[in-house]
Amino acid sequence: MEEKKQTIYDVFDQESPIATEMRRLYSNIRHIDGRAAKRSFLVTSANRGEGKSTVASHLALTVARFRGKKSLIVDADLRRPRLHEIFNVKKEPGLLECLMGEIDPLEAVKDTPIENLKVIPAGRRVKSPAHLFEGEVMSEIFEKIKFYYDIVIVDSAPIIPVSDPMLISSVVDGVIIVLLAGMTPRNVAMRAKNILLDANANLLGVVVNNLSEVLPYYYDYRYYGYTEDEKT
Repeated sequence: MEEKKQTIYDVFDQESPIATEMRRLYSNIRHIDGRAAKRSFLVTSANRGEGKSTVASHLALTVARFRGKKSLIVDADLRRPRLHEIFNVKKEPGLLECLMGEIDPLEAVKDTPIENLKVIPAGRRVKSPAHLFEGEVMSEIFEKIKFYYDIVIVDSAPIIPVSDPMLISSVVDGVIIVLLAGMTPRNVAMRAKNILLDANANLLGVVVNNLSEVLPYYYDYRYYGYTEDEKT
């Protein structure tokens, strides 16, 4: 008999170290510059395999559970989407269908067992999706979802391989970079930082992720290939 795959709901512990760190992270970034509270965040990484989806998912779950905020997490990694697996929701329709103008963003929203947490998955696969993040459609999508949700967290592709996070950074209040402890070379991290700053992104800070301590049950080092592979 096939063993049932665990989801984030099965292992989330409100007293765990990661839950504590996510509460601290949210408290730090929402008023990091002393201005009005930030409500939308892009979570990315310098390169593949650094645990950005883990951080984004737990941040969203923590904010929804502990802050009582009406929260939405969006899978904007259209090349190697993971949030539909992490949150156990249908992959389609999702952000891709919204960017293509096929559906309204609110039609792509999926429920979760957490009352205040919703998910927009990536949607179907498409080759070379970067151009979809350009233009007014993306701005209109995020303007609408930010109107309906208190907190919006976006999980995007890594910065170095593709331009997607640079483009998405223009429609969120701030960007968080996830780096893998002891693995991300300094020059790679600096390159990622400079790409975002050159795009006038509001870089809020860096999360140094010790992957061995965080949700190894769904993280897979083979996750990213960034090849133009049409297999699902």
